[in-house]
Parts: sequence; structure tokens; C-alpha cells
Amino acid sequence: MFGPTSFRRILLSRILLLSVPVLLIGQYVTYRKARSSLLETARQNLTESAIRKGNRIEERSNSLKTQLRLASETAALESGSVPRIQAFLDNFREQLPDTVTCLEVTDLETQTAIAQTCNDQIFSPPPPTWWPESETSLNRTLFITADIAENVNSAPVATSNTLKPRRTEITLSAPIYPEEATRPRYAISLRSVLEQLDEPGERAGSLTGETVVIDNQGVILEHPRPQLVGSNIESQPNFERMQSLVNSALVGNQNFQHLLSFTGPEKELLSGYTAIDSPISSVDDEDEDRRWVVLAVTPLDNALAGLEPIRQVMFNLVLGLLAANLIATLYLAQDLARPVEKLGEYARNIECNTASDPMPAKFFIQEFNQLSKALNRAIERLKTWAQELEDAWTESKNANRLKSEFLATISHELRTPLNGIIGSLRLVRDGFCDDEAEEQEFLQRADDAAVHLLGIINDILDISKIEAGTLSVVIESVDLMKLIAEAMELNQAAARDKGLVLSTQVAAETPIWVRADAAKLKQVLLNAIGNAVKFTETGEISVQVRVETGTSDVSMAQYGTQYVVVDIIDTGIGVDPADFEKLFKPFVMVDGSKTRRFGGTGLGLAISRNLMDMMNGSIRLDSAGVGSGTTVTLELPMAQKNVSLEKTSTLAEADSDSDLR
Repeated sequence: MFGPTSFRRILLSRILLLSVPVLLIGQYVTYRKARSSLLETARQNLTESAIRKGNRIEERSNSLKTQLRLASETAALESGSVPRIQAFLDNFREQLPDTVTCLEVTDLETQTAIAQTCNDQIFSPPPPTWWPESETSLNRTLFITADIAENVNSAPVATSNTLKPRRTEITLSAPIYPEEATRPRYAISLRSVLEQLDEPGERAGSLTGETVVIDNQGVILEHPRPQLVGSNIESQPNFERMQSLVNSALVGNQNFQHLLSFTGPEKELLSGYTAIDSPISSVDDEDEDRRWVVLAVTPLDNALAGLEPIRQVMFNLVLGLLAANLIATLYLAQDLARPVEKLGEYARNIECNTASDPMPAKFFIQEFNQLSKALNRAIERLKTWAQELEDAWTESKNANRLKSEFLATISHELRTPLNGIIGSLRLVRDGFCDDEAEEQEFLQRADDAAVHLLGIINDILDISKIEAGTLSVVIESVDLMKLIAEAMELNQAAARDKGLVLSTQVAAETPIWVRADAAKLKQVLLNAIGNAVKFTETGEISVQVRVETGTSDVSMAQYGTQYVVVDIIDTGIGVDPADFEKLFKPFVMVDGSKTRRFGGTGLGLAISRNLMDMMNGSIRLDSAGVGSGTTVTLELPMAQKNVSLEKTSTLAEADSDSDLR
């Protein structure tokens, strides 16, 4: 195990370990790309060269056929005069290309040559069926044959192949009709070889390639090595590739193929190929679709000859880049390590609580300046978070105190109605009542205390379900004025006992329909009106209803832009504006000493806000101050009567006890 080392040393070693392989891989990829480009260029050039060679063979063949037909129609040949025929042949020979080796005129009756430009007879005369009997038309069809003969003019080639040098010779014969004759008397024949097919200026082994011609039977008709002419590709070591090439060319493809050398040690060749119609045709030839495959072949080394200078340049470039990379890495490691070392020193000072000043942000590298600023901001945030944690701890202690106060309050609130229930029931049970009317009075007190106790328990259950997320509402179209009337009716007795006036003011046509849960909305109204009655000693409590249009907390696209506002206004003790939000938190009463005489658990407004939020509404509180009365405002989305029910569960399915009111 190695111990820790310095950042500068690690940076230097990592940069070198990463950059050197990347540099070498990049050079290798570049070299392979250059090789692929050269190879692709060679393939395209060889394919185009094969097409040009094939076109040249066809053009020369067609040219020779045309010239031979024209020659067969000249007066000198039709005259039958041997001197004129010989003179014409000598002159005609000078006009033909170098591939033509011999011209001859044959007497078809005697089957002998009467004039020629060579010393031997070209071929046996055409068969008698060549020119059919005809008295009405002249037939000047060419008779074409191809023979593979030994090349006596070629020098011996020192190879392991025992075949002698050969060449392919094509013979063209055209009939000569004397004047007013219906049968040919003579035939002019031309013998040509498939040599010197390369264009002037082409060199063997260049990207134009050497010429190879193969017929559709696989017989090699032309090859740079004359000893292979006449052999079949089945005897070649790369027969499968050659056969695939021939088959591809015969179906019309013009492409390239990698081959192995025909003789000698194996060496890869690159060949472009195409196919042409065979210039050989004969009336007795059964293969009417004979085609020739023309190849432009060059060694792969010749195709990649331009790669060697590139290789040398890239080698020198790699050496230079490695040296430059080493120098740049040394400077880079120094520039990067210096600010990191300063950052490490500052971190140690922070850890030891000895850093009083912020970290400097004047490095040469912009990113380190940003890092320095970020660290300073992070330290400031940590200090802020520490303060926030301390405040949260204080708040949690206050919350714990409030819950303790709530438990003390709720125990008192629960004990008072329970004592009333127990006392009233025992008086009735023990027979201390003078008459039935007094019994009914005590039972009514017990019932009122039980209802009050049930309300307290329901509040506790509601707030627990809200905190647990298990309370739900059912949204439907609700008659708001009906719910307000029911809530005021339930609070009418308490208001009458205190001498308060309850009134309703509606600034809209009635009934007014809102989208809400009827039971939950009635609970909110009872809580708001009940609080107004509870905290008001003299005066009145007014419930004002109006419909407004515009943007509010409850105006949502699916409910339109109209919403209903309910203001519950009292002339009670009022609330300090600083305590508005506190009253909507569970277990919170603004001033226990002042409100203790009114009773309560401090859960009503907290439950009401959660219920209004679940019904897509809102509730807020407003007061000019202590002793100035209070206004509680409810806002709900407006709905049309008879709108179909829509169940909206914002929380889990409600517990069955939530319906106890």
C-alpha cells in the first residue's frame, strides 16, 4: 500500500498516463483512416479503370468489325485481281492498330489464300453453312472465332508453372461478293490479339492496374503473365474469390475484389472489375449470351504506396507531440497545483478555527476563483444554517411547550363537560329531583355537555387525521345560504343569551351555489360564527355574502372566474395583526390569560383552514387590533345548481368517526 502523495505529483502522473495513450490511439486512428481513404480511392480508381478497359476492348472490336465490313465492299477486293487485292491489304494494314497481326483474302472455292500480309494461313475457311443459299439478298455477316495459341514472340518466364507463354487471337472474316453475284467468292480475314490494351502512358502496377480478361466459362483470355492465358480460374489458388468476382460481374455489377496472387508466393491483389459483351460471335455458336469479365489488377502494396510518407510524417509528429505534451504537463501541473495547495491550507485553517479572513479569490485560473467564492459562500451558508438550526431548536421547544399547554387546556376542557354530565346524571339517578321537569332540566344539561364534549373530541380527531393525511372531502354543488341559515340557527340561542344580534346581508340573488363538501363547509361556518359569538360581549355579528368576478386564490380555470365571498364580522375583543397567522396553527391561542375565560382548544381555525384548502377555497382573518372586532373571510368557487357530483379525494379515505358532529 502506497501512502498519500502530493496533488502536483498525482496531477502530473495522471495527465501523462491519460494523454500519452490518447495521443497514440489518436495517431493510430488517423493512420488507419488514411489507409482506409487510400484503399477506398484505389478501389474506385481500379473499378473505373476496369470499366475504361472494357469500353476500350468493345470500341476496338467494333472498330475492327466496321473497318472489315467496309473493306469487304471495296472495288479492289470485289475485282478479284490478286495484285490489286495485295496492294489493298498492304495499304489497309497500315491503317489498323498494332494489335492486328495479319490480313488475308481467301478464295472460298479453292480454300486457299490469294493475298495476305503474313507468312502463314490464318485459319481454315469458314464452313459452307456460313453464307446460306440466297438469290435475293446479300449476306455480309461476320464470322468471328477466338483461338489461344502459343506466343512465339514472348520471352520465357521463369516460374513454377509449366505452361508455355500463350496469347488469345481473335479472327474476323467478312464475305466478298463480286459484282452482281449472289454468293460470296472470296473472304477477307483479320487476326488480332488482346495485347497492348493499356492506354498510352499507363504503367503496370499503377492505380489503373494491369489487364486481365476472363470469359464466362472461367477461361483466362488475357493476363500480364502469358503462361496463364488459356488456363481456367479453377486451377488458381484463389479460385473461390475469382469465381465470386466473375459471378458478380456477369450479373451486371461493377465493383472491386481482393484477390491472392496468381503465381508465386501469396500476395494480396486489389482488382476492379466489370463485364462486357463478348466480341466473338458465330452462327454455330450455341452460347449466344457469352460475356467477358475485364479486370484492372494491382498489388495492394501499390495501392497503398502513398501510405509510407504519411507513416513517416506521423511518426515524427508523435515524437514532437510527446515532447510538447511533457513540457505542457509540467507547466500545467505547476499552475493547477499552486491554487489547490492554497485551498488545502485554508481548509486546514478552517478546521483548526484559525481562519478569520475569507479565502482569497485572486488566482490566475478563473475556475479556482469561482471555487474560492463558492467555498466562502458555503461557509457563510453553514453559519446561517447553524443559526437556523438553533432557531429551529428554540421553536421546537416552544412547540413542545405549546403542546404541554394544550394538554393542560384540553384536560380542563374535557373534565368540565364530563363533570357536568356525571353530576347531572347522578342527581337524576339518586332521586334528588323534585319533579319530572327538574329531571328533564338536568338531563338537558347532561346532553348539552355531552354534545360539547363530542365537539372537542371531533376537533381532536380531525386535526389528527389532517396531520396523518387521512381526511377526505366530497365536492358537490351546495346551497350556501341554506348552510349559513343552519349555522346561525344553531348559534342563535348562545347569541340570545348574551344579548347579541345575528344578521345576514346578501348582495346577490339567492340561492347561491358553491362547490364544496356540505358537512365540512357547515363545520367551518359553525366554527367561525361560534368564535364570533364566543369572543363578542356586546354588539352584533353580521354575515355578509357577495359574488365577485376576477382573479383570487380560488378562481381556477375549471371553476370559472366567479367566486363567493362570505364575511363574518363581529364587534368582539379583536386580534393583534401580528397574531393572525398564529391563530391558524394547531394548539395555539394568542393569549391564554385573556381567552381562558372563553374556553376552547385552539384547533378550530387550524381545522377550518385545512378544510377550506381541501375544498379549493380559502379562509383569512382580519382585525384593526385588540378591541376593534374581527372579520373572518371565506372564499369558495361558485357552481351552478344541479351540477353533477364530483368526488375529489385529496387525502386517504375518511375514518367513519369523522361524520360524528
